[in-house]
Amino acid sequence: MSIGKVYIVGAGPGDPELLCIKAYKIIERADVIIYDRLVSDPILQLIPKKTDKIFVGKRSYNHRHQQNYINKILVEEARNGKIVVRLKGGDPFLFGRGGEEALMLRRAGIEFEVIPGISSALAVPTYAGIPLTHRGYSSSLIIITGHEDPTKSRNFINWGKIGNITDTIVVLMGINRLRKIVKYLLKAGKSSKTPIAIIEHGTTIHQREIIGTIGDIIKKTEDHDVRTPA
Repeated sequence: MSIGKVYIVGAGPGDPELLCIKAYKIIERADVIIYDRLVSDPILQLIPKKTDKIFVGKRSYNHRHQQNYINKILVEEARNGKIVVRLKGGDPFLFGRGGEEALMLRRAGIEFEVIPGISSALAVPTYAGIPLTHRGYSSSLIIITGHEDPTKSRNFINWGKIGNITDTIVVLMGINRLRKIVKYLLKAGKSSKTPIAIIEHGTTIHQREIIGTIGDIIKKTEDHDVRTPA
């Protein structure tokens, strides 16, 4: 039996019409699709009924399946000669652990291909009508994770520098650490009047925007009961 192939595919931010054509074509061809919690229901409905689906619904604070188990599934299914799609929300190489899976597949001798997706870092603010850069207001942009690997020996994000070297900051997976993020930004010298937007379920029919300032955004998110993904 010949070894199959793994496609690490970005599903985009949620709106199925933002799924790229190449991703859609390989989803139609796949024998098995291994997908995350952040892949939206409308995109899952595009998967043919004949295709095996395996849910590995990782959350940043509650991993239903550890990464090594996911790796095991990818290798086993490929060695069974199958076309395997590893379907991830957003773009697999932007805080999606796609790089780790690609390295693992290379070491295992499994052929793979990465298909990019539109990142929520770019699409979600656009759907909310917020330009990330704008002449006269913002000439620089930083995208950071709101939840670093808890096993790392230190925090790699230098909030002091970030607060002073860029105009626009996009924080992914940050809602559960909002209090700490606000604290870091204020400590870095950001004004409490700095505008901030929290966007929940971006690009989907459930999208909500909570607009405020660094000084009042915590209360506003609590008043509106904002949940992940946001």
